[in-house]
Amino acid sequence: MGLHCVKNATNWNIKKIKMKFYRNKYRAIPTVINGIRFASKREGCRYSELLLEEKAGKITGLSLQPAFKFPMGFSYKGDFRYKEKGQDTVEDVKGFETAVFKLKKKCFLHFFPEISLKITK
Repeated sequence: MGLHCVKNATNWNIKKIKMKFYRNKYRAIPTVINGIRFASKREGCRYSELLLEEKAGKITGLSLQPAFKFPMGFSYKGDFRYKEKGQDTVEDVKGFETAVFKLKKKCFLHFFPEISLKITK
């Protein structure tokens, strides 16, 4: 329920109207940081931490939403990609791991063994 103001000729009337709120399937709340929309607060918070690490020189080459295609015809899109101590790293922020993600994780580790996959919960 939300509040909606309707101006009458003499005064303001406050009426309750039904407002439809759309929720994420996993109850994630979208967040905007530095003009960039993130799927969840946790992902946005992790982005802020990675920005600080990049400024401090711990990581380099931070990028968002790196995509990897598999020979079977589907793809995996991580949340972040960066280099840490010379090692190329892809990071994914997860509340919990779904069956589809577990399959994509196995494929990623098989087809891209040179890239480190980090799951942040």
